[in-house]
Amino acid sequence: MADLLEFINVTKIYSRGLLSKTSTTALANISLKLDDENPTIVTVAGESGSGKTTLAMLLLGFIPPTSGQIRYKGQDISKLSGSDRMTFRREVQAVFQDPFAVFNPFYTVDHLLTVPIKRFKLAQSKSEAREIMNAALEAVGLAPDDVLGRFPHQISGGQRQRINVARALVLKPKLLVADEPVSMVDASLRASILETLRGLQRDYGVSIIYITHDLTTAYHIAKSIIVLYRGAVMEAGDVDAIIKNPQHPYTRLLIDSIPWPDINRRWGETEIKARESELTDHSGGCKFRARCPFAFWPCEDPTPLFRLSEYQAASCFLFEEYPRIESERLTELLPV
Repeated sequence: MADLLEFINVTKIYSRGLLSKTSTTALANISLKLDDENPTIVTVAGESGSGKTTLAMLLLGFIPPTSGQIRYKGQDISKLSGSDRMTFRREVQAVFQDPFAVFNPFYTVDHLLTVPIKRFKLAQSKSEAREIMNAALEAVGLAPDDVLGRFPHQISGGQRQRINVARALVLKPKLLVADEPVSMVDASLRASILETLRGLQRDYGVSIIYITHDLTTAYHIAKSIIVLYRGAVMEAGDVDAIIKNPQHPYTRLLIDSIPWPDINRRWGETEIKARESELTDHSGGCKFRARCPFAFWPCEDPTPLFRLSEYQAASCFLFEEYPRIESERLTELLPV
């Protein structure tokens, strides 16, 4: 059986300028697979500008890759047409960062749920459509009578975000792309939304690509993680191993930025360097080299992934005594 999703050596380069063109590599040679029969949650983490949202836009088919191929159930998504394209649009859904942006303030929240039901002809009558809406809302922990018939400004940010998840759920998706879904809601609501996402994976068999800069939420929701920096994979594997025992200097920096409930522990203990050269793509070496306190001469060359254990690998020459792993085998590092 074909994989649900497959990234094959995907690279995305943005170019700008007419007379003197400059380019930025948003993603560099990313390969990834998700199994259709084993729904899972994979976190893609990194700071702003690491390529997380570009990966989401590629996955959803909103932008084309510069090179490489993206396949859904064995088919190149750029070549889908007719019923195959409609199936892809229905089965691959997204929940974005801003829980208000998808709502039209002139319509009640019902509109957000009824449009996809009509668009994909999921109901034969209004009563059947209402049953589908009620079931989706209840699945994300909302009472239909509390939200249906209301305008967006009459409900909370947490309710709006869960309605966004319900909108995706009415289409019975196979894959959900959650791009920073809790970054704009109150801390008190984050746990409930994260639990809602876990419930979709556990109870409805939905695979989730969870995109975030917040490693604390990544730790609570996912089994596996891919850490990106400037479009390249820095570290990947089991989320428990990587959060508790990070090996790549960049991952250590991210972990060091997490506020811990310990007044004796200082933030920012990891040394950081910053140079203007990190803003350019003139070198094919390690993307993190300009900021890394451990950088040395091998870092000027392209850095492969070194397999540190069954479910952990880092792209750093500090571990060159470990076996190398090709980017195409990245999925082997991700437990399901």
